[in-house]
Amino acid sequence: MKLLLAFESSCDDTSVAIINTEYEVLCSLVSTQLDHARFGGVLPELASRLHMQNILRLTQAALEQTGLELRDMDAVAVSINPGLIGSLLVGLSFAKSLAWSQGLPLITVNHMLAHIFANFIEHPGLRPPFLALVVSGGHSELVHFTDFTQFRVIGKTLDDAAGETFDKAAKLLGLGFPGGPLIDKLAQSGDQDFVKLPRALPRKDNFNFSYSGLKTAILQYLSQQEPAFVQSNLNHIAASIQQAIVDPLVSKTLTYAKQHKIKTILLAGGVAANSRLREELSARSKSLGAEVYFPQPAYCVDNAAMVGAAAIPKLLAEQYSPLSVNAFSAKGTKTL
Repeated sequence: MKLLLAFESSCDDTSVAIINTEYEVLCSLVSTQLDHARFGGVLPELASRLHMQNILRLTQAALEQTGLELRDMDAVAVSINPGLIGSLLVGLSFAKSLAWSQGLPLITVNHMLAHIFANFIEHPGLRPPFLALVVSGGHSELVHFTDFTQFRVIGKTLDDAAGETFDKAAKLLGLGFPGGPLIDKLAQSGDQDFVKLPRALPRKDNFNFSYSGLKTAILQYLSQQEPAFVQSNLNHIAASIQQAIVDPLVSKTLTYAKQHKIKTILLAGGVAANSRLREELSARSKSLGAEVYFPQPAYCVDNAAMVGAAAIPKLLAEQYSPLSVNAFSAKGTKTL
């Protein structure tokens, strides 16, 4: 059994984790940057500076909490794309320096792939083939895995992602940031049919996602309502918005799973914590005889434990990255 020291700094969460090759998380620490709330979104330069302040402190805390030392590690893992380039570079530079100073192999991980592998922390026995629905702040993808490292992206967002739509809708409703949890909570007591909102790309042979039209429709609807009406019906409006976001995610996933007789579906990413998405995908998959898996909420958000989990197959196969490797911000699930 080997140990991985993993780092995640792709956006506004600094995270350090120690995980072994049995997918057992020995320590997972996350520092969430609350400073961005007053801007209504993540300020890239501020995020980079806060990562620089937090990453060493978290590394020291992780080692102290587990009673381990750097020399006990077998490899260093780090996410290098996609994300904010400045934030990614902080994590990568720190991981490189530790790998070089300790003579440890460096393993680089795609952030979206890491979200998928978060499922293995609680379900280490999962095996391909499986279908992964990855839904986070700036990404919405449907990925078909035939092996741990062999996969094909069969659908992705053509413009805005589901997470961005939650945030934009919450901002228009005056709820705050991040929008997903706020809308989810309000929607619990709301009527999802209160407002008729569009679902884009409904054709059964199209597995891509599009949310720009929905964002426009939400803006137009709210601009036509009196503020008092919106305030008195916030829960119903939130429920309608949430359902409009969730419907395409569920329907496209299950349509593809049915066509290709896939019985294992993994839900991943920050939006995977959404209660409606979990409930509907799980309930509707039963008609296909398919099983749906998703991480606990703590592993849906950005965290280093998922980075370590995604690095385990590469560590066992000795697939290491050179210290000359660089970060890049291109979107999508990729094998690095």
